[in-house]
Amino acid sequence: MAAAGPMALRRAAAARGRGVLTRGILTRGGRPRPRGPLPRTPWTTRGPPPEELARAVERRPVREQVELDTITYAGRQYFVPGLARPHFPPWDRGWHDPWHSPGPRYEEMPLYKERGCYICHQGVRMLEGVRQAQWLTKTKLVEGLPPSVLSIINNPAHQLEHYEEGAKRAISHARFWDTTEVAPRREHYCPVLFEDLIHLCRSMAVKYPALTKRMLARNYRISAMWERESILLQVRGLNGILMNSMAPIPPVASKEEILATEEHVLETFYPISPTIDLQEVNVYKELNDTGFRDGYPYSHPHTLFFLESANVRTHRFRPEQLRAKMLMFAFGNALAKAKVLYGNDPKVLEQPVVVQSIGTDGQLFQFMVFQLNTTDLVSSDGIKNLVWIDSDQNLYEKAQCVPEIKKRVVTKPAGIYGFQPDTFKKFLALYLHGTV
Repeated sequence: MAAAGPMALRRAAAARGRGVLTRGILTRGGRPRPRGPLPRTPWTTRGPPPEELARAVERRPVREQVELDTITYAGRQYFVPGLARPHFPPWDRGWHDPWHSPGPRYEEMPLYKERGCYICHQGVRMLEGVRQAQWLTKTKLVEGLPPSVLSIINNPAHQLEHYEEGAKRAISHARFWDTTEVAPRREHYCPVLFEDLIHLCRSMAVKYPALTKRMLARNYRISAMWERESILLQVRGLNGILMNSMAPIPPVASKEEILATEEHVLETFYPISPTIDLQEVNVYKELNDTGFRDGYPYSHPHTLFFLESANVRTHRFRPEQLRAKMLMFAFGNALAKAKVLYGNDPKVLEQPVVVQSIGTDGQLFQFMVFQLNTTDLVSSDGIKNLVWIDSDQNLYEKAQCVPEIKKRVVTKPAGIYGFQPDTFKKFLALYLHGTV
């Protein structure tokens, strides 16, 4: 082991003299801290004397607050750091500008009412889905499609010739042919697929001329009001594409089935409020309107179509929320039509009003048939309305826009995979319902 040099010895001696390092242990220079208990003095045994405590607790005199003028940069007309921001009185332009007017307060509006109303519009996403819509509309749910629609599906005489090839062509047109992009976006192919399927159904007008007495209506506004256990509710605003007809759809359920709904108990979801996610307003108009003028020849609602064509997944309704939206607006259209035919008094309808609804995102379909039996919706007792729902029916599994290639071999060519013709048969049956 080499001997330490003179410089290292001098540094070690200096450090030892300052008390910094002693045999590898870090110490503190100066007088060592006492490790025993504190010495017994009057302060440590009995605390400070009363006069010392009084002097410590004694409040100091409050200085007089002098009001100072706030210095702003209003006179300089530009921002100055350290100066306060000026506040100017509202500018009166001398005339009413509707684009720059704050408008009157809600309490000053002529349609303001103390009682709140819960609105269901096309943007409402119900938390509890169909269960919540059932309670709000006093409706009993039946799984599957009604017998009158199933008879059309199972009858070969009501089927379109070569319907499978026609439906495949419609899918290929929407997903492959009607675009210059490699893979079209949902907002493009969903409406195109709907128009092609409707065009296929219209070709049945040669066999059933009554199909020509129908009309598609877009951008119409519905308004229907009702009361449910002291809660005022309203369905209003824009909704889907409505197909009207000159003749109504005949009742789906028999009178015995309608009377049997009295024993049905509506499901509740306590402690969740049935009006959750609905918009509460105090400015509203008590109005029941079908959206069409008197004398319109196609006055009976037939089928309501909802297209969930948003590209972003979070902007589209989930299937359960879409079915609840379909039920609410089918009920709204039926209720508005019933009040036009039978008046505003709550009653059991002599001739129930039937409205159908179809919802799709371009691949997955939801089918619904709603029958309004009563407009007496205040109590949960008595006759209920009926709804038949056939949910989550795929028209096809996948549309392969770009072929899959592995090691220069096409493992999966472009095309339609998992085509299910029964879904199109249900679409066609709902279109023909009420005519055949």
